[in-house]
Amino acid sequence: MKRLGAFFGKMKGAEQAPTRPHFHDIAWSWVGGSAGIGAISLLSIISKLPMLLAPFGATCVLIFAATDSHLAQPRSVIGGYLVSALVGVIALSLLGSSPWVVALSVGTAIAAMQLTRTLHAPAGAMPLLALAPGTDALTLLPTALAGAFTLIGIGLLVNNLRRDRAYPRYWV
Repeated sequence: MKRLGAFFGKMKGAEQAPTRPHFHDIAWSWVGGSAGIGAISLLSIISKLPMLLAPFGATCVLIFAATDSHLAQPRSVIGGYLVSALVGVIALSLLGSSPWVVALSVGTAIAAMQLTRTLHAPAGAMPLLALAPGTDALTLLPTALAGAFTLIGIGLLVNNLRRDRAYPRYWV
């Protein structure tokens, strides 16, 4: 019973929620996120390919609002999308898209990102996209990489316009 109490006791949290960022920081996050998704939208129109993937919105949160996070660094963004999309496409090719394949693909993508030091939370959705009905798995990898590189490029521009910010913290 004591172990059960300790287990549930960990769920109450030990810290207060962070304070709201300064309006200046919020405005820069807005500019970056808008510019990043705007650039991908423009690429989508030019290429005539569906490039607006939902995980890119979450990537914008990391690159423009949590810039110092390990999850926001170029290695994690690009590598995470590459690894996770490959896991999804390979799983689909070899095993189909049954529920157990979908479940194991997400778990495998997480483990593969950890093994390769490319953990990027939004990229964890790539196996779900690869295995979703109607998805063109052949275009998923190039779309994911084009979006990742675009967001990193916009992140380099927008984040480094600020005097008090340097992005990225590391590349490799």
